[in-house]
This record gives sequence, C-alpha cells and structure tokens, in this order.
Amino acid sequence: MSNKLKVLLTGGCGYIGSHTAVELMRAGHEVVIADDLVNASRSVLPRIEKLGGAKAPFYELDVCDEAALDALFAKEKPDAVIHFAGLKCVPESVTKPLLYYRNNLVSTMNLLAVMSKYGTGSIVFSSSATVYGEAEKMPISEDQPTGACTNPYGMTKHMSEVIIRDTAAAEKGLGAVLLRYFNPIGADESGLIGEEPLGVPNNLLPFVAQVATGRREKLFVYGNDYPTPDGTCIRDYIHVTDLALAHVKALDYISQRKGCEVFNVGTGKGYSVLEVVDAFSKACGHPVRYEFAPRRAGDIPAMYADPEKAERVLGWKAVRSMEKMCEDTWRWQSNNPMGYEKE
Repeated sequence: MSNKLKVLLTGGCGYIGSHTAVELMRAGHEVVIADDLVNASRSVLPRIEKLGGAKAPFYELDVCDEAALDALFAKEKPDAVIHFAGLKCVPESVTKPLLYYRNNLVSTMNLLAVMSKYGTGSIVFSSSATVYGEAEKMPISEDQPTGACTNPYGMTKHMSEVIIRDTAAAEKGLGAVLLRYFNPIGADESGLIGEEPLGVPNNLLPFVAQVATGRREKLFVYGNDYPTPDGTCIRDYIHVTDLALAHVKALDYISQRKGCEVFNVGTGKGYSVLEVVDAFSKACGHPVRYEFAPRRAGDIPAMYADPEKAERVLGWKAVRSMEKMCEDTWRWQSNNPMGYEKE
C-alpha cells in the first residue's frame, strides 16, 4: 500500500460498502462511514469493526443533505471518498423515476461540491454494467458505448459518471475512478456480513439462498428459451470480496493521480442461471426448488466483462470461484437466516 488514507464511505453500511470497509481497514486505511440506513442496518457496524480490527466513526445522514455532509467533512476532513450511497432497485426505478434521479444525482453533485470545498482530491464511484445498456459485443470492454440504458437506475449511474468525469476535467485537483460492477454475490468468508435485501430479493443469489433456507418456497427462472447452452440467461458474477479489493486498488491508484479513469469489475466468465442454481445446491447440500416462468422485459441473453484493463492498470484480478461465492453466501444465510437484527 502506498499511503494510509482517511476514507469516507457513503452508503458504507450496505452490502458492498460493508465489505469494502473491512478490506480498507485490513489494508491499513482509516474508515469513516455515512449511511441513511434506508437500505442497511446499523447492526453491521460492530461486525465491520470486528472483521477489520479498527473503529469506524459513523454518521447517520442522507448525502442529499448538503449541510449535514458539510458538517461531516468539517469534522473528519477525509482524504478520499468511495461513493456507494444511492437507491438501487431496478424495477422500483421504473415506477419511481423522479425519486431515483433526485436521490442518486443530487447526492453525487452534493458530494463533489463538498469535496471541492474541503480539498478532498480522490473519489471512487460505485457504477454499474447497466451503463452499457444492451451491449452488442461480448465480452464488454470499457470503450463500448454507454448511455443507452434500459431503466432509470442505470441512467442515474451513467449520468453520475458524466457529472464526475466533467468535474474531474474542470477541477485539476480531482482524481476519479469509475468502477462498473457486473453481478456481485457472495459474502465475507467469516459469515458475519453479507447481503440483506429488503423484502423480496431482486437479484438471483439472495433469492436462491432464501429458497435454500426455506424462507421462500421456490425460485422462478425467467425464460428458458434464450440462445444460450441451457436456455437461461448468462451473467458475470463476482465475489463481493474480490469487488471490495478492487476498491482498495482503485483508491491506491487514484490517490497518486488526477483525471478520470473507468474500469470494469468482473471475472470475464459467464454463468447461466441454472449453473448458479446447481452450484448453490452443491454448496447447501440439497436441491434448490425452481420453476420456469416467462421472460422478463429487458433481460438480455448474455452479459460478461472484459476485465483485462483492471488487471493491467490496477493490478487487480477476481480470484474467487463460483463454488466459493455459493459456499460463502450459504454460510452467511445459514448464520443469519433473517439477516441483520433491525435496530
């Protein structure tokens, strides 16, 4: 590691934020967490501190509240920010677009303004492969077109990227990395922290895990007539710990530079829905019940990353297997069948 930084994590109590907090602490950085707890639980904080072996000052605030954010910066004076905070449910973004545009864009603009005021020179942004829309060429590399997003959530990620890129071009003291995630799954191997979706999970693996523990009766597999080997959709799944480590590498990289860089964060390998179900069935020791249902609008047959740039420039590569992703998810789900205790 090049130097010890004080890093503010907006949305640091969430799924990816909590795992990144742990890896930053393990790498010797100082972590400050801000979260409005809309999609997260305060109960994760002692678990982060236990795994990371350090204390993390916590601020319960909405990044859309610029005055509260300003007060945090005045007190903590972070060297860098990793910006996870944002609403993230794709179907909800379709029914409540204004909520998503207001929340996800205002929070990004507030953060950049306050960073500029206090001279905070580095930001790593939690973006998404949704910015590519229905990419025509696989694997997807960073130079493929973005912005033809299929839902408002994806569009807020694209627009935040544009805002950050323009700000980094205008403010010569700012360095930014945009990380485009593919499909994060898994959990810390301790089983202490993991993904806790509110209500019915929108993503595949949390749903599979809840079926495996008996919380849900069965999984619906949407579409079995896609032009893929087994007819089900193929996606690039990445272990959340590998993803968290990409943030540590991105932070080390951008803390030494200015300007804006973008990286895909994926494995480069696609797995079909049925392959994931099969791997999870092996991990939990019994079959996961599923039935086929009609295709969902907007789902594309296959999507996976070209992660070569991240390995070449950041020295980062995903190393954890699908088996490991499923084993760690099962351990988390078994240890915490109802998720974090609500406080």
